[in-house]
Amino acid sequence: MPLTHFDEKGDAHMVDVSGKPVTDRVARAEARVLMRPETLALVKEGRAKKGDVLGVARIAAIMAAKRTADLIPLCHPLPITRVAVELWPDDTLPGVRIETTVRTTGQTGVEMEALTAASVAALTVYDMLKAAEKSMQIDGLRVILKDGGKSGRYDAT
Repeated sequence: MPLTHFDEKGDAHMVDVSGKPVTDRVARAEARVLMRPETLALVKEGRAKKGDVLGVARIAAIMAAKRTADLIPLCHPLPITRVAVELWPDDTLPGVRIETTVRTTGQTGVEMEALTAASVAALTVYDMLKAAEKSMQIDGLRVILKDGGKSGRYDAT
């Protein structure tokens, strides 16, 4: 399959979606922030020095989804209709699991918005906890669901 973000000369360009039908579209992405158990305890017990780690990361993710076209050069600005962000401590990692869901009714998908939201949520968790642990790792960023549009449904689960 040819890459759509390159023209016949090989130059990068923004894809023309004007001829595509408007459809309901959704994408879900996930990421993890791996940390020591004692750092995770700060999150679970609400003792992080910067405050509510998961609450701040949730707001950051929502803001990031809405700004994706400003951050990723060839993304279209989209009328996002919903951004949902779930963050939860997971002792088995140990760390924080992140899942984002983005919806729109439009001519192109929202995979990049879901990935951007998950990325920024993970970066925010890191920022909120870096005083306690600089060795945290951001891991597992991926699209786990995409639905709508010509290419149909993709489900990684």
